[in-house]
Amino acid sequence: MAEIKTKPTSESVEDFLNKVENEQKRKDSFTILEMMKNTTGEEPRMWGSSLIGFGNVIIKSDKTNREVNWFILGFSPRKANISLYLGTDIQLHAESLKKLGKHKTGVGCLYINKLSDINLDVLNEMIISAAIGK
Repeated sequence: MAEIKTKPTSESVEDFLNKVENEQKRKDSFTILEMMKNTTGEEPRMWGSSLIGFGNVIIKSDKTNREVNWFILGFSPRKANISLYLGTDIQLHAESLKKLGKHKTGVGCLYINKLSDINLDVLNEMIISAAIGK
């Protein structure tokens, strides 16, 4: 298995979130934390200095055949937005994305500015789907 820079740490998730400067982003992050915790039944862990992850999975790259240890679900409150990691291909959630509300996507990420911009029920469905691998 390949070594990657981003690994689980023993840093406190709550301490990290309490340092988020933007009050709304901090509150939204705690809400997402609870949604993911309730769905997975897993305790959150810091991955690197800014990612919060739940669970553990080995991901194999189709391009390189490289295997890495990663989290099943995760998120990060970034300065520009909140990045959510709901599997390796966000387009697997294409139908839900149409109903989600204001967002952007990357290859494997969902970007939202604040929870009030989106439909929380749809986000919760996406989190559940990602947690069970569908």
